Amino acid sequence: MSDAAIEEVSVLSSIYCRDGEFQIVRQSAQDGLVVQLNCTGGRDGELLVSVVFRLDLGYPSCPPHISISSTGLSKNQCHNIRQKLMTRAAELPPEPMLHQLVQYLQECAELTEHHTGEEEGEEKDKQQEWTAVLSLDHIRSRNRYIGLLERWGQQLQLTGRLLLGHDPLIILLGERANIKEFCRRLKSVKVDVDSSGKKCKERMVKVLAETPSSSPCQHCLQGFVVKDYKSLSELTAVFEELNIPELYQQMLPTLSS
Repeated sequence: MSDAAIEEVSVLSSIYCRDGEFQIVRQSAQDGLVVQLNCTGGRDGELLVSVVFRLDLGYPSCPPHISISSTGLSKNQCHNIRQKLMTRAAELPPEPMLHQLVQYLQECAELTEHHTGEEEGEEKDKQQEWTAVLSLDHIRSRNRYIGLLERWGQQLQLTGRLLLGHDPLIILLGERANIKEFCRRLKSVKVDVDSSGKKCKERMVKVLAETPSSSPCQHCLQGFVVKDYKSLSELTAVFEELNIPELYQQMLPTLSS
């Protein structure tokens, strides 16, 4: 664990020093730190929200793992706040960020109180498993690009394939809202470099096809796998192996010749 991370935890313990506000849950030379903060928020300052940060040994070079719980918010509202915090953490520079995330958590909790009672139909659509095919413009900084995609897939609980060939493609399986968040990150975070070597965002990402997932597809798409293909027949074989030939037919006309 870096000295900066240890110092940050010490500072947080002095800021959130009331009884029950801050706790070091676990500290290990092999696994890093787990800290829990219980903070208040909302319009009346009476909403209690608990956040647990798990700091791997690589923190702050890699963002913390985050979990949210609250007796005053629904499970889905806690999930949405967690997604916002993970997005903010991914966008921040690789520096100590826990205090910024806690302040953002309090803002999110207050906003969430104003937007309760989502319709059941919308909830069902968000939580339903979908499969989507995305196209990328280019991948020049391969290791960095793939590392970010794998991290986001883990954070957003998405599985899939990164297909590298004439047309770089991503097949994703997971909640539709998480797939949309994955696309938003591609467009807003500098994931690659341009032809001059300058860091750039993937503004050209497109959703070529998407559909509610079937059980066979869910069984085949496990983890996040990188695969090279050299021909259209090899690309076709990937979609057939994953039992999603209908998605292949949807996106085929949009592929560059």
